[in-house]
Amino acid sequence: MRARLAFYRSRLVNGWRRTRGSIARRGLAGTFRRALKEFARAKVPTVAVAGLPEDDGEVFAVPTSATPRVSIVIPVYNKIVYTVACLRSLAEHAGATSFETIVVDDCSTDDTQRRLEDVDGVRAIRNAQNLGFVGSCNAGAAAARGEFVLFLNNDTVVTPGWLDTLVAVFAEEPDAGLVGAKLVYPDGRLQESGGIVFNDGSGWNYGRFDDPADPRYNFRREADYCSGAAIVLRRELFERLGGFDQRYAPAYYEDTDLAFAVRKAGLKVFVEPRATVIHFEGVTAGTDTAGTGMKRFQTINHAKFLEKWKDELSRQPAPIDDAAKAPRAATFRAGKRILIVDACTPTPDQDSGSLRMVNLMRLMRALGWQVTFFAENRLYLDRYTPALQALGVEALYAPYLTDAVRLFRQRGDEFDAILLSRHYIAINYLGLARLYAPRATLIFDTVDLHYLREQRAAKLENSADLLRRAETTRAQELKLIRECDVTLVVSPVERDLLARELPQARVEILSNVHEVFGCRRPFGERKDIVFVGSFMHPPNEDAVLWFGRDVFPAIRAALPGVRFHVIGQPPPEGVLALAADDFVVHGFVEDLEPFMDGCRVSVAPLRYGAGVKGKVNMAMSYGLPVVATPSAVEGMHIAEGSDVLVATDAAAFAADVVRLYGDEALWNTLSANGLANVERHFSFDAAKRALARIVR
Repeated sequence: MRARLAFYRSRLVNGWRRTRGSIARRGLAGTFRRALKEFARAKVPTVAVAGLPEDDGEVFAVPTSATPRVSIVIPVYNKIVYTVACLRSLAEHAGATSFETIVVDDCSTDDTQRRLEDVDGVRAIRNAQNLGFVGSCNAGAAAARGEFVLFLNNDTVVTPGWLDTLVAVFAEEPDAGLVGAKLVYPDGRLQESGGIVFNDGSGWNYGRFDDPADPRYNFRREADYCSGAAIVLRRELFERLGGFDQRYAPAYYEDTDLAFAVRKAGLKVFVEPRATVIHFEGVTAGTDTAGTGMKRFQTINHAKFLEKWKDELSRQPAPIDDAAKAPRAATFRAGKRILIVDACTPTPDQDSGSLRMVNLMRLMRALGWQVTFFAENRLYLDRYTPALQALGVEALYAPYLTDAVRLFRQRGDEFDAILLSRHYIAINYLGLARLYAPRATLIFDTVDLHYLREQRAAKLENSADLLRRAETTRAQELKLIRECDVTLVVSPVERDLLARELPQARVEILSNVHEVFGCRRPFGERKDIVFVGSFMHPPNEDAVLWFGRDVFPAIRAALPGVRFHVIGQPPPEGVLALAADDFVVHGFVEDLEPFMDGCRVSVAPLRYGAGVKGKVNMAMSYGLPVVATPSAVEGMHIAEGSDVLVATDAAAFAADVVRLYGDEALWNTLSANGLANVERHFSFDAAKRALARIVR
């Protein structure tokens, strides 16, 4: 109870401080508008449901291709009503991925053969004798023409985006061998989000009968197996493995066996929960394992599977009888586990702090860590939360996570590390982490030293109030640094400052992380000037106002017709007031590449701040030369004049922009050297080496 009271007291105090700071920067109306925008974006995923299939007997068509990327193989035995419902769903939810549909009729005795003749776009194969599920799937795969073969039960109904999402995994996970969908019962309950296999050969449908929207079941992860009701793999791999093993004929355990064979071939098995398939389980084979029907082969084939894979099974987890232990068993292949807590769900296309956080998670996954994340505001953000889940991050959100104390109490001992981001967030969870996760390495990620930025803002504005606020922030940040095991900063400048403030603290540099895209358009094909930065970050507003009022008039006079593009949201009223034909305020831009590839100069006119500036890194990663202030390139290992042009006052800044805009040789030098700087200090390879050392 004491920990819970302390947690809520801390959240209340720090929440008020953040609100007060927002009101000071944006005003009451601006703060209210921002809160409304944030909550308006919040949405929890819906649950797929389906009624009992009906067949109206109408003729319809399923899209098909002469050169399919995917061959969908549907084995059927009677139950034509379900087969028709499955085929209709394929027609209704066909996406961008080309496919063919092969229905293998295993000697059905109902109206299957005749009814399939009414469905255009389907290749129907009728077995000469009953081959069972295993034989029918192999026969369908032998007739396939696609790069991928996808096995789909006839008692399923697919949902929007299912096929595109499944196939995308192979591009996003180079070592993916087999990918399965999330299966949902027609009443909306979860059937499975991948399966767990224990060392006795038994299995567990992960999440069975639970809520399919629960975040525990909605992130891409390695699975021991995925139900053969909806799985896809490359046809070449399926053929190389010999197809489904005939020892499991007529059915059961063939999908689990295939998953183990895929892993033995050096590849991985993934469940992709964004691909949802509704499954009328048991329609064809029933559910009685003790009777005389098909389901009895589940028990018979368990013994065969146990014998074949006994060595591999010895490395699987022991059986469990408590559902609370299932999440750990479901992710047992992860070497270690980390919990990350930040203010909001990262929006990497909107601010550099979010981009750094997402890339940090990507690197943790690449190092073999299972990542669990939640935001202080607990919001599910459409696009952004699913993007984290597609990276393999367990992203927790309301209403499934409301009480952080309960989360720490129930799961604290499973984490090897806990990373708390930003001082005003970290201070809320420091005590909980120490109490309920005593073995975890506690990491404080400053993002940038907030007190340093606030001190500089106070000096620039000559404000005693800002200086007092900076001192409060300084006390809080130094407390966190003293009490955490590791502190992350983004620049050597901040590391050296903390070495003087707290010489006993372990402080490590983990800077911005960027993909290196390279220069894709030459000097002569470019025009205009660009600034990129979120206006939720006060230094960016000050920078654009200063540039617009004090710098751009001289550029406008020297380079008539050249436009200045301002990208970032939400544009403040002062910035909007400067808008003109040559001062273009875009707000949020979904795709920055046209500006990074098409503009000639990027500017970073920051008069104060701290940390490393993502806007500078990003421009250089595209080979786009930058003119910046000293504050904007602090701690970036910059060689002034050859990596970036650096100017200290408005006149010099304008002169440097004009010079760079017209000097192709200088432009080419800065472009090449900027790219080399990012590759050396801010690339994924550089960050991965640093992170491996930090979390060793």
